[in-house]
Amino acid sequence: MDVIFFGAPGAGKGTQAQILRKQYGYRQVSTGDLLREEREKATELGKAAEPYIQRGALVPDDLIVEMVKKNLPPAGSGVIFDGFPRTVAQAEALDHLLQAAGRGLPHAIYFYVPRTTLEERLLGRWTNPRTGRVYHERFNPPKRTAVDDDDGGPLIQREDDTPAIVHHRLDVFEKQTMPLIAYYNDSRSRRYLKIDASRPIGTVTAELLHALEATSSPMRTP
Repeated sequence: MDVIFFGAPGAGKGTQAQILRKQYGYRQVSTGDLLREEREKATELGKAAEPYIQRGALVPDDLIVEMVKKNLPPAGSGVIFDGFPRTVAQAEALDHLLQAAGRGLPHAIYFYVPRTTLEERLLGRWTNPRTGRVYHERFNPPKRTAVDDDDGGPLIQREDDTPAIVHHRLDVFEKQTMPLIAYYNDSRSRRYLKIDASRPIGTVTAELLHALEATSSPMRTP
């Protein structure tokens, strides 16, 4: 079963995706990670995306879809799409891509967090650039400041986790990505769940796992 995690930056999608990888062996496709990898390798896709990333704007749909297609695991492997799609056009493109690859339509899970909480999360976030593991200086701090608990390497604060860019990214999300709720919730051919992701990580994980295990029942909320 393929699953879409969508929600604003800082909603905890990446953290929950890592937990599902360990619990169920899902493959994680994170467009944020793919973009950083393409930029580091200075590929044509990375170069084309660079100006948009610097402004905190959404990378054009065709570039994102091409990256996802390039990194789509073979059929039979459950995939978590982390942070993709972000627009209705991307959602439609993903549906076509998965169907062409012989996969079913994905489940869609919306991670909801109030904006004030999102701002606090993003401005205090630290990341392991080698594994993608995320910490927070208040809510989920490492044992040693700026040092990863697992590999002992340095943590970094992402270049897009600055006040001006954070505020702009949340504005962009509210304008361009929120229509995904209507796209997925109105569809009768897939499952949809809204999770209150402002709660502790363990609480969110428990609800998420329960919902995914209950595959015989539609995952819908009022």
